[in-house]
Amino acid sequence: MSTPLTAAQVSAIRERPILFSAPMVQGLRADRKTVTRRLVKERQFPAPFHQRCSAVGVAVALREMYEQGRFEERPFPYGQPGDRLWVRETFHVTSANEVVYRADYPDNATARGMENVPPEQDVRWRPSIHMPRWASRLTLEVVSVRVERLHDITDEDAKAEGLKCLSKDGGTTWKYGIPDRDGWPGTDDTGWPWTDWDVSPRAAFCRLWKSINGEASWAANPWVWRVGFRRVP
Repeated sequence: MSTPLTAAQVSAIRERPILFSAPMVQGLRADRKTVTRRLVKERQFPAPFHQRCSAVGVAVALREMYEQGRFEERPFPYGQPGDRLWVRETFHVTSANEVVYRADYPDNATARGMENVPPEQDVRWRPSIHMPRWASRLTLEVVSVRVERLHDITDEDAKAEGLKCLSKDGGTTWKYGIPDRDGWPGTDDTGWPWTDWDVSPRAAFCRLWKSINGEASWAANPWVWRVGFRRVP
């Protein structure tokens, strides 16, 4: 059992907000998602790096810093190990000041003890970017941060990106993909049909990445922040 933090330790922890889509929130809550990749952007570095980018280009400047081990000198936009990320997700505040989350909103509002929640068509969902800290239900502790190329992802890391693993033939074949809110393949809300699930975790992650960042983004093999974390109880 871990030792509880003191008040001084808690106050010293740095927190940053981070956005997650509904499928990724589901992965976080199920402890399937323990890694996230985010595009490296030039503005995330100080002026000297910008000058180097202007001279040789972003890709070359990043490669130089990576090969020289100089990323440790730079402030990471997603924090350092020990820092925390609080999750912003699409939400709704009811008339009773209760927070409802789009990621797990039931098709039938009475199904999970949510009798006071209005039908989905009457809910005015607020974008995740507008979620205040007090409404967040998920906090993540940063375990590791590094920079790598997108195509460096392994099968194991692809699994840790929140993909779900299912079998429809009694365990003969296992496939990876994004489920609907009920946990199964489909197209009722955010899920993929079973035909889009893949036996390769890396191929499934490629599909997920392109659905978020566009077809060209995967082919470009950009530099990404790889942030490992664990969910704070």
